[in-house]
Amino acid sequence: MNLGLAFDPLIPLPFLIACAVVAGAVALLLIVARSRGAILRGLALALAVLALANPSLTREEREPLSTVVAVVVDKSASQDFGDRNRMTEAARAELETRLARLKEQGAEIRFVDAGAGAGEVDGTRLFTALSAALADVPPERVAGAIFLTDGRVHDIPANMAALGFRAPVHAIVSGQAGERDRRVALTATPRFGIVGQNQTIGYRVVDEGAPAGARVGVTVRRDGEVVARPIVTAGQEARVDVEITHAGANIVEIEAAGLEGELTPVNNRAAVSIDGVRDKLRVLLVSGEPHVGERTWRNLLKSDANIDLVHFTILRPPEKQDGTPINELSLIAFPTRELFQQKIKDFDLIIFDRYAQQGVLPMIYFDNIVRYVEEGGALLVAAGTDYISDGSVFNTPLEAVLPAAPTGHMTETPFRAGLTDAGRRHPVTRALPGSESNPPAWARFFRIVDTQGARGTSVMDGPDGKPILLLDRVGEGRVALLLSDHFWLWARGFEGGGPYIDLLRRLSHWLMKEPDLEEERLRLTAHGPDLVVERQTMGDTAPTIVVTNPTGQTRTLTLASVEPGLFRATFPADMLGLWRASDGTHTALVNVGPLNPREFAEVTSTTETLRPVLAATGGGVWRMADLAGGVPRVVAVRSGERFAGEDWMGLALRDVSVVRGLGLFPLFAGLSGLLILMAGIAAAWAREGR
Repeated sequence: MNLGLAFDPLIPLPFLIACAVVAGAVALLLIVARSRGAILRGLALALAVLALANPSLTREEREPLSTVVAVVVDKSASQDFGDRNRMTEAARAELETRLARLKEQGAEIRFVDAGAGAGEVDGTRLFTALSAALADVPPERVAGAIFLTDGRVHDIPANMAALGFRAPVHAIVSGQAGERDRRVALTATPRFGIVGQNQTIGYRVVDEGAPAGARVGVTVRRDGEVVARPIVTAGQEARVDVEITHAGANIVEIEAAGLEGELTPVNNRAAVSIDGVRDKLRVLLVSGEPHVGERTWRNLLKSDANIDLVHFTILRPPEKQDGTPINELSLIAFPTRELFQQKIKDFDLIIFDRYAQQGVLPMIYFDNIVRYVEEGGALLVAAGTDYISDGSVFNTPLEAVLPAAPTGHMTETPFRAGLTDAGRRHPVTRALPGSESNPPAWARFFRIVDTQGARGTSVMDGPDGKPILLLDRVGEGRVALLLSDHFWLWARGFEGGGPYIDLLRRLSHWLMKEPDLEEERLRLTAHGPDLVVERQTMGDTAPTIVVTNPTGQTRTLTLASVEPGLFRATFPADMLGLWRASDGTHTALVNVGPLNPREFAEVTSTTETLRPVLAATGGGVWRMADLAGGVPRVVAVRSGERFAGEDWMGLALRDVSVVRGLGLFPLFAGLSGLLILMAGIAAAWAREGR
């Protein structure tokens, strides 16, 4: 309990001061004039002024509060290296024992774990965790903070005023002095690249705790495939050119050979994600004659902003000569030599739409198309009655690449095209809208070209299992054969139409080797806190998948079928960095958080990073390996500015309390005040009346 005196003037303070000045002057004059009872009169005036000041006796009931000590334990991934976790846990247990003695002196101890899990932001953020732990504590109650860490902290404030309290902050560092480690540091990382062109990546191999200048073997991988094996000098910048092979993320890994006795090989590898951007896909569409379905192809291809379409329709074949001079014809001559000899390799896809030989293309140009396909090009033949005519493109060198020969007949009867068993698995036709019902919920066709000797993969069929859509690989290229010319009925909405946009767009992009439409493909993607592994396959089962986390630990997953040809598994992404999935044949990569986490950049333990900023608070830094029990002695400091020594650390314990009750007794209120004033006046009157 504390007693005190408080004032609550009855009049404004300036008037109270004026009254006090006047009363003092009168009392002084009485004393100077040696007036009888001058002192008592002055006392009576003082009591009157004091009554106007309205003094009160106060009584406070205070409850002492504990001071708070925060201990932040580093649980980040870098603590897994060596025996740091064991050292940290031993130091934590010893520190709990030593801090328990401070509880008897009114201290509250708070232990906080920081930096664990993939949900953490990049790097070790101990000061952020400290601020969160002390958010409900007034600054005057903070006795200090202690970090148990490896010294690699990535949120050190620029000045200690940002802490919000004035108390010592100490650090006890795990790990050993003189640790060795090798890492790859990126110096130039392009973000985008044109598909088919090279991008240059700059990097440096850095050896910590070892002399620079060593010759180091480096392996460069693109999406898991080795593309280069240069030899570089440690400490010097090097560069490597990598071709961008596909649209989307191209993940390039640069991995250095290990250093003898190094702390961990995790940071021997750095990764760059380069987004491949396609220069416009060039498509050549040759229509053999005007027909009602021709517009379907043109509209579909023109609607895709990534496609540069060159379209020719043969309106006047060479045999149609009517004597009109060439310079008076409004038709554009078909530049056959330019397209099929000089610039054929510039096209990503060639489409023959109901094209039959009409003397427009010499046979040598069909030979060029065959070589174009075998060397990686794409060919789509949309056939109709032309395919069974004498001028069929099958009666050209294209016979070598086309997946089916015409019988010379057509089946003309209403039917609904359906998906084959392979078609239900193939990415081009899998889960086409309407295919889930039997028969499929799309419009009928009325004509199909009969073929024989089909090869490749039939993904759609008609009456008696006759193929409608055949897909095949020839050499490095791809070929598709459409054997009905009634897909335009779907586009016109006949009988409700059909998924012609989905089908024809997937078909054209499969021909142009879109990675997502590969029949055999492994994907690894991040969805929120989870990673999803997907395996596309034409088989009935999917192989087991081996997943490797950023630190090199592996786990085996068994995928479950989610639809024909697609298998999937989900697991938590509990670590930042580059994850890898492999089935032995295919490899997929995905990054969680930053590609090269700061947590794995510099992994050697250090006392120097924290020393300057902690010294500003009066705190100290020690190594666990240098101290008995792994921690210094704990000393309660109630005054002074020194909080650290060679083998001890101080905590600023303070006397802090909170008011729980307040009593107030006015001295001049009511009868007591009247009696005091009357006593003063009576004393002055009695002295004067003698």
